[in-house]
Amino acid sequence: MIVANIDASKLTKTLTTKPKALLDPQQLDFGKNFTDHMLCIKYTEDKGWEAPEIKPYGPLEIDPASFVLNYSVETFEGMKAYRASDGTINLFRPQKNMQRLATSSQRIMLPEFDQEQFLECIKQLVRTDERFVPNDYGYSLYIRPNFIGTEPNLNLKYSREALLYVYLSPVGPYFPRTVKLYANTEEVRAWPGGVGNYKLGGNYAPALRPAMDVVKKGYDQILWLLGDDHYVTEVGTMNFMIFWITETGEKELVTAPLDGIILPGVTRDSLLELARQWGEFKVSERKVTMPEVVKAIEENRMLEAFGAGTACVVCSVSTILYNGKEYEVPVDPKDPNAVFGPLTKRLRDELLDIQYAKKASPWTVPV
Repeated sequence: MIVANIDASKLTKTLTTKPKALLDPQQLDFGKNFTDHMLCIKYTEDKGWEAPEIKPYGPLEIDPASFVLNYSVETFEGMKAYRASDGTINLFRPQKNMQRLATSSQRIMLPEFDQEQFLECIKQLVRTDERFVPNDYGYSLYIRPNFIGTEPNLNLKYSREALLYVYLSPVGPYFPRTVKLYANTEEVRAWPGGVGNYKLGGNYAPALRPAMDVVKKGYDQILWLLGDDHYVTEVGTMNFMIFWITETGEKELVTAPLDGIILPGVTRDSLLELARQWGEFKVSERKVTMPEVVKAIEENRMLEAFGAGTACVVCSVSTILYNGKEYEVPVDPKDPNAVFGPLTKRLRDELLDIQYAKKASPWTVPV
């Protein structure tokens, strides 16, 4: 039997009768304010994908016995829409998000979907709520696609019913300052053979308590380590990058490889590609251990370190606590008040110029 796939041409739209007031950009805390509408697309194994629907933002009706509520059958994405100086709105490499969502959903046996048609539905949602896309440079409209198993069934097989839904949130800068890291030697975020390279909701909940514990100790994020050699993996929910001088005297930008533990971040991939295009220093994806990081700091070979992700873009690291000792990480030796290191700022500025269409790039996709 042939079942229906997502068809953006069949999308229906019901507009809200109670439009929300726009907030001042300075009031936009990350992920706390939402637009007027959301996109919902239902799936059943017998009939396939139903017609997409844009409707007023509001609660979902989900059976208490559904797979998502009992077995965490859920994956999601994080994307942004950006308003250029001429008023046009663009997405940034959205096909990467569609591919990652498809890969993650296959891991938890959610149904396949037409990535291009789903992306077209997302574009229509953004167009519907385009008044919420901030005008200010550095501000954007965060897009959160979610994919959940909704069948009410406690048998551990797979969900024969599913829901794709998307909502939007206008946001400002996530980390407009440097961050202090706590290198965790006791708990791990992901492990070989696990699901650390998939964007699953179940990967995030176990990290909440350790993350809150380090905040109480005066730190901003966890630097996740793995194994007896304390392999440096990720920072909080971001990819982690180091810019240093190697023991052989070579400048290198290095980050952990996509070895099944690391989430393949879109920002991560973009920054690596930009740095490789410049051709000014070595760019590597390889394992680095915390003792190597300490040695580089103690020998004054550490130049910068930063986290990278959709929410924050980049954020410079100023301090790392490891085995009870704090290590200061250089930010910008020429400016004690700098919130970005020179390379971090250069990468950030280059990426933002592409995202806000100041610089032409195939990565910019019009809505």
